[in-house]
Parts: sequence; C-alpha cells; structure tokens
Amino acid sequence: MKVVFLQDVAGDQAYQAGQQADVSDQLARPWIEQGIARPLDVAGVKAVAEAAVDQIAKSASADELERVRIQYLGRNGEITLLAKGLGSIPAELRRDYGQAVNAAKQGTQEAFEARKAALAATPRRAKGAIDVTLPGIRRGTARRHPLMQTMEEVKTVLQGLGFRYDDYPELETEFYNFDGLNTPDWHPSRDMHDSFYTVSGNVVRTHTSAFQVRAMRSMTPPIRAMTAGRCYRNDEIDATHFPIFNQLDCIAIDRQISMADLKWTLDRMLRVVLGADIELRFRPSYFPFTTPSAEVDVFYRGRWMELLGSGMMRPEVLRHGGIDPDKYQGFAFGMGIDRLTMARFNIDDIRLLYTNEEAFLAQF
Repeated sequence: MKVVFLQDVAGDQAYQAGQQADVSDQLARPWIEQGIARPLDVAGVKAVAEAAVDQIAKSASADELERVRIQYLGRNGEITLLAKGLGSIPAELRRDYGQAVNAAKQGTQEAFEARKAALAATPRRAKGAIDVTLPGIRRGTARRHPLMQTMEEVKTVLQGLGFRYDDYPELETEFYNFDGLNTPDWHPSRDMHDSFYTVSGNVVRTHTSAFQVRAMRSMTPPIRAMTAGRCYRNDEIDATHFPIFNQLDCIAIDRQISMADLKWTLDRMLRVVLGADIELRFRPSYFPFTTPSAEVDVFYRGRWMELLGSGMMRPEVLRHGGIDPDKYQGFAFGMGIDRLTMARFNIDDIRLLYTNEEAFLAQF
C-alpha cells in the first residue's frame, strides 16, 4: 500500500513527515488508524472501507455499532481524515483518490444504516424476562456422603433388631466420657485417649461409649440403645488416622443377656452390611468397661480386618447407670464407621473422607 507519512516514524525503517512510501498492508493499517500515515492510492482507501464494513457487520449491539461509526466516520475518523487529506494527494491522483474516498464514505454510511435498522428490528427481551427457548439449567443430584451412607445403613439394620437410636452430646463431662466407664484419671487405658479439653474442664468425646451411662439413667430395662456420630482425639494425621472420626455404639441390657446374644447381633448386622459370605472372628481383648471383652475381626474381600471392640458390661458401669448388676446384665460394642466405610468403598486414605473434594465424593 502506498502511503504518505504525516509525522516522523522511528524504527528499523525510519520515515519522515511528508515522505511517500510503499509499505505492507500489515504495517500500513495501524499507522493509518493512529493518524501517522494516510493512503495515497485507491487500493489503500478501499482497504480502509472494507475494514469498516466488516466491523459494522460484526457489531452485536447499538453501542458497539456506534463505536465503529465514530472510529471511521466521526470527526477524527479514519475515512473522514482521508477526505480532509485530499489536498496532500498529487494532482494526477487526486480525482481517482477523491472518488474512492467518497465511495468509501458512502458505502460505510450505508452499511451503518443497514446494520442499525437490523439491530433495531431484533426483538429485545424485557429485563428480567425468561427466554423459554434456551436450554434448561441442569441441577446436579445431591449424594449422601459415603460415611453417612454407611452410618444410615448400619443404623437401619440395628433398628430392625430392636435398638433405639438417639443423639448424645459431643461435648461431654469427664464422668460420662471416662469415670462412668470405669476409667478413672489414674487408669493406664486413659492415656490412649489423648483428648481435647475445654477451659471449663469438659472434654469433646473420645468415643461414643460416653453415651452408655446417660442412656441407662434415662431408660429402664430392658434396654436396646445406640448412638453414632463424631469423636475426637489428638491423633497425628496420616492415611489411617485423623483427629475426627465417626463411631457407632450399642448397648443391650436385660435379665438374660449373654455373650451369645452379642455374637448373634453382630453376625446379623455385619452380614447385611458387608455380605452374607463374610466370616467373623472373636479375639480376647481388654476394655475397662467390659468383661469379658473381645476384638471382632471380619474376613472380607480376601483378608482379615479388625473392625470393632465388644464385651459384656462391667458391674461398675451398670451401677453408674443406676442399674442393679445382680438383676441385669448387658453387652456393648463400638465400631468405627470410618474403617467400615473405607472397606466397603475401597478407600485407602481416611483423609479423603474429610477434605470434601467434589471429584472424590461424586463417585458415591
């Protein structure tokens, strides 16, 4: 494109004001738009006009169209400046150049008017109105957290076996969390429960077994009671430990309750939750609030897994609950919902259950 420079241009190739030169369209376009140069040939004028018409056609709103009109037809618009600079064109080129400028101005104005009419004819949606032709907004289906799925299923099975469910406080007194369960402050097993205490001396429960004495004091035998929820211990965080975890705890108290009833209850519950083909194994163990006590392992998906602790309730615990151990006896068991959930859903890191990562939870 042949242009005349209206001011000096520095760079790899310097130009002086008034100098005429043939330059590439790629260089000429920004110079013309910035008022640094002006096309001297008809081809250059046509290129400016074509660019103007193209931008007008792409204008999607009246405001955008007006900005394009000002850019090309305004007081200092590109096509307006071409007309003002007609006097600087050599005499032998002035006629053709002037005709090209007039044609560019007329064509751009006609394109502007046509696009303006087209935009005005486009129906406008009232503010706040709903376009019923648009695709609907899909709302995701909510899912139960895998911990809650497991907890609700276990609770449903136990309720079918006659157990009553109630929620109990997460912030407990030392008595209900420790002393009432035959675990005074000097007891060695209390060291396993490195706990979080409040300023007033209460403790966030370290196990759901804290509900047992409360339940016995609020009910009369025969008792079938259970609770579930969060517990807290000062554990180091790794793939199998977390300061927060979920437990389920059950007690059954009557005149003829025995270890056989405990084994039957666990067998019925776990076969429904984990499948009929599992095997159970009871290993002698120790808990300060039960005797005899047993750890219960389950053979599941090809391996033995330690799942819960259980046993017959100690007389001291029954007395703290206001029940005469000479007339009644009972069993108790506590189970980690986190461990059961990880086994059911093949989850290998407990931290995944508490990070609320949407991509992870969407699998369940």
